[in-house]
Amino acid sequence: MPINQFEVWIADLSPRMGTEPGKTRPVLIIQTNLLNQIPHPSTVVCPITTNVNQESEILRVHLEQGTANLHQACDVMVDQIRAIDNRRLTKKIGVLPSEWIELVKENIQIVLDLE
Repeated sequence: MPINQFEVWIADLSPRMGTEPGKTRPVLIIQTNLLNQIPHPSTVVCPITTNVNQESEILRVHLEQGTANLHQACDVMVDQIRAIDNRRLTKKIGVLPSEWIELVKENIQIVLDLE
């Protein structure tokens, strides 16, 4: 199954521990395509939640309903970056539009202090 950066997939994140998001939910693939194009067994993702928090501008990127084929407004949880086994990825549902990609990149740089 080909996986590409900035695609949105459904993933089974259970079991969860502590504050980690769990259950089956959309995730945003943020791993570079350099790794996605080789037989790499895991993928770096940001979970996506429907629990929208409008006051969180850096830790989350707010997506409108319909963005990347999401059925409702959602938040990309930039502060919950994690690597998951590729077997957790079950179905590709969409691709993030370029205007949202830039915001995700900016927020990841801020959260990880990469500037």
